[in-house]
Amino acid sequence: MENFIVSARKYRPQNFSTVVGQSHITTTLKNAIRNHQLAHAFLFCGPRGVGKTTCARILAKTINCENLQPDGEACNECNSCRTFNEGSSFNIHELDAASNNSVDDIRTLVEQVRFAPQAGKYKIYIIDEVHMLSSSAFNAFLKTLEEPPSYAIFILATTEKHKILPTILSRCQIFDFKRITIQDTVDHLAEIVSKEHITAETDALHLIAQKTDGCMRDSLSTLDKIVSFTAGNITYQNTLEHLNILDYDYYFKVMDAVMQQDISNALVLFDEILQKGFEGDNFLGGWSEFLRNLLVCKDEKVLHLVEVSGNLRDRYKELSGKLSPAYLVTALNLLNDTEIHYRQARNKRLHVEMALIKLCYLQQAVNLVSNDSTGEVVKKNLVPDGGASQKLRGPFMKAAGVKMETQPVSSPSPVSTPVAKQEPQAAAATLTSPPVQPAPAETPITKTVPQPTDTKTATKKPSNGHTKLTGLAAMKEALAEKTREESNAVIPITQGALHVYWEEFIERFRQANKMTVVSNLQLASLEMLGQEEIGLKSRNLVQHRFMEEEKLEISEFFKQKFNNPAIVLTLILDESLQENTDIGPQPLSSREQFAKMVEKYPLVKELKDRLLMELDF
Repeated sequence: MENFIVSARKYRPQNFSTVVGQSHITTTLKNAIRNHQLAHAFLFCGPRGVGKTTCARILAKTINCENLQPDGEACNECNSCRTFNEGSSFNIHELDAASNNSVDDIRTLVEQVRFAPQAGKYKIYIIDEVHMLSSSAFNAFLKTLEEPPSYAIFILATTEKHKILPTILSRCQIFDFKRITIQDTVDHLAEIVSKEHITAETDALHLIAQKTDGCMRDSLSTLDKIVSFTAGNITYQNTLEHLNILDYDYYFKVMDAVMQQDISNALVLFDEILQKGFEGDNFLGGWSEFLRNLLVCKDEKVLHLVEVSGNLRDRYKELSGKLSPAYLVTALNLLNDTEIHYRQARNKRLHVEMALIKLCYLQQAVNLVSNDSTGEVVKKNLVPDGGASQKLRGPFMKAAGVKMETQPVSSPSPVSTPVAKQEPQAAAATLTSPPVQPAPAETPITKTVPQPTDTKTATKKPSNGHTKLTGLAAMKEALAEKTREESNAVIPITQGALHVYWEEFIERFRQANKMTVVSNLQLASLEMLGQEEIGLKSRNLVQHRFMEEEKLEISEFFKQKFNNPAIVLTLILDESLQENTDIGPQPLSSREQFAKMVEKYPLVKELKDRLLMELDF
């Protein structure tokens, strides 16, 4: 059976021109080689799978090439290049610092550096995962790294630059590798599938690139798996199935249901997603990314930030034209809050379904922006109505984080003279223009201007510099004023109300499981000393002192309950209550105990006298 070589090894770049997505580094290294400006130590750092070790090997091969090309590439034909490609070069040494991280391993390496190369100009030492070296190993390596022999070059590679000692960093020329873009990954995968005579859809390659998040090695490994899964015919659907990714079509369908306020269809689609094995947080994260792409598509300047295939980008752009930026930002905020609280939710399915319901009603949200200068009220719909005119009510709007206030509906005022019916254009102008001052009448008869009966505008008539409310607005204002007056009314103090509120005060501590406080409060008694004075009786000094500590809290409680800040709480110590209470026998002192013992047993006193004992009472 033929030995299979994975794509990550089979298509590993052999020269700088084939390195994907790191042109800023490969160009610098080629120019340094051509101009003979090589540093003695390099540090390649960046995410995994972006080409750090590959570039280190290409640099090592190119440095010792005997027939360097004009563009700074190795010839791959000389003896040095052939021995490197065959893995038998004596001038290039690789050390895995993850398994050789002790100070003895570094000392062995330093001993090897002392010997000059037998063939070629340089000895190159590639140390991979250098951040795994111990502190002692780093310190043993410092002197050699700072002043190596002229023929020695060190290339260090790491994924965690912050773990390397600053003294090491200062001795190296640092190159930061970046993540490979999705488009570069797709282009490289397309080149490989064409060489392997594999049929692959561009959307499927996009999915692979997005799933691997800029890691070329992971992309090639994933490609190998899907090729085996699909027998060489890679499609968008079987890639979705293999990578367990939620199809974008579901997000478009859910968005259509939300825009049409079709809650039933949205919940059915979410149930179908759950039946496919996806969790609620996966759906929330995917939909947040979907809405983010819709928001980005609103502006041509940032359209390139939507890293999807061309036909899918067109769908995004078409849908984003139907949504306002205000709606998308509010929806993203709602989904972000839902995703944050997802882990704490007991019923996670209901948690996500509530977010769906809120978003269905979110498109009817209304923003009222008050203009302080003119007092005009502007109504803004976040999303086109689309024929649906059901009003969004408080619970959904409050949960969605959008403030909603209902415009007062002005009732028609009585008219004293008939007025001709306005034309549609004139009526529209009346609705959008500011209220007009009535002209002064020449006759004693007052002429009343009819007010429009549109539910979208409340007519305001200036009177003495103040705005006069009419119709439903005036009724609401009067009701609110009455409610405020009732809330500010003082509740009279009665003995029954005192006992009810006192039990409520004690119940707070009982629920907090503070039983000692509950016992002290239950032993106290309340009585009315005046119309605004409450007496709190204690039966002993200990309890009285406890009440003094709690006096402020008790006083504030009664002031709040009776809505009367003038209430005075007076503490009373009545020890007669303690005397009338049967509390059982009192404890005896040591002297009294001895006297009782002598009275009952006379021999005890005789024993004390014979032994000449002195008692310390």
